[in-house]
Amino acid sequence: MATALWIAHVTVTDDVAYGKYAALATEAIANHGGVFLARGGRNVWMEGTARPRNVVARFPSLEAAETCYNSDTYQEALSHARGASERDLMIVEELD
Repeated sequence: MATALWIAHVTVTDDVAYGKYAALATEAIANHGGVFLARGGRNVWMEGTARPRNVVARFPSLEAAETCYNSDTYQEALSHARGASERDLMIVEELD
């Protein structure tokens, strides 16, 4: 089964609320087998709309990443991110 990447591009507008999101999201991602490959850090944006925070996590499967997103813990995390950030999030299956 192919692994999957959870890729988020984020502009944080409320550091305190987003910190609550990050703590819960970290827990949810770990509980579903996710491992962070990039979390913030330096980047060079080449095309499109740049966002200052970029996150990549690898999951055992696309289904595991979707299950994480829909989990109670992650949905609680999202309640803190909404209104505290502008975000784009996608899940992409990796090549075998």
